[in-house]
Amino acid sequence: MAQGDVVLYNQFKEDLGGKLHDLNTDDVYYCFNTSSLSAAATLADPRYGTGGTTNLTSTETSGGNVTAGGANIAPTDAWNRSTGTCTFDLNNVSITQDTANPTAARWFNFYNFTDTGKRALGFLDLGSDTNMTTGDFSITWNASGVFTLA
Repeated sequence: MAQGDVVLYNQFKEDLGGKLHDLNTDDVYYCFNTSSLSAAATLADPRYGTGGTTNLTSTETSGGNVTAGGANIAPTDAWNRSTGTCTFDLNNVSITQDTANPTAARWFNFYNFTDTGKRALGFLDLGSDTNMTTGDFSITWNASGVFTLA
């Protein structure tokens, strides 16, 4: 895995097949996690909060302009189909520099806020601990979406 890689949790793929997510209408939020989280596709039932095997709040980092639990980053047309290919997209993320921002954000997790269990979908590898006190932080998703099913 390398900086900028998006990884979908295996549990999310299973949950998607089990109709636990509606990518057209569900709100998707984010959280930043420290390197104390061993992020991998195989992470056991990751959720924002209790109810699963891995509680993302236990390694979350926040402060300054980074609110615990993040914000809604799902556009109104997050899930689209065009000639047999479905694309999932998210809004870009922009966080203004602040001296109280996290100094050791390692992973950017995104999760289904609408779901009662707040199940995680996947994460973005930030490459190393990221200090958000030294400059603005942004994530610009690929123009072809976060992921596609063809």
